[in-house]
Amino acid sequence: MSVEIITKEDLSEFKSELLAEISKLVKPSESNVTRQWLKSAEVRKLLNISPGTLQNLRINGTLRFTKIGGTMYYKTADIHRLLEGGDHA
Repeated sequence: MSVEIITKEDLSEFKSELLAEISKLVKPSESNVTRQWLKSAEVRKLLNISPGTLQNLRINGTLRFTKIGGTMYYKTADIHRLLEGGDHA
């Protein structure tokens, strides 16, 4: 069995490499925080509203949506505009 000596410089280099790898892994998930489109459940949670209220917002044109397959998506910018009390989306 051979003995290897680890120096402070080795540990410092390892730390730098490890932090660089962690940064690469974390960056993609940070971009998901401000996604352009949100699903219905996310919108309901953000606005603290019921499914029926969200449906009413869709029906009366207060909140635009896009339906792909069976899933409805809402623009994040429209949600923020609604929260700020600005013009209809």
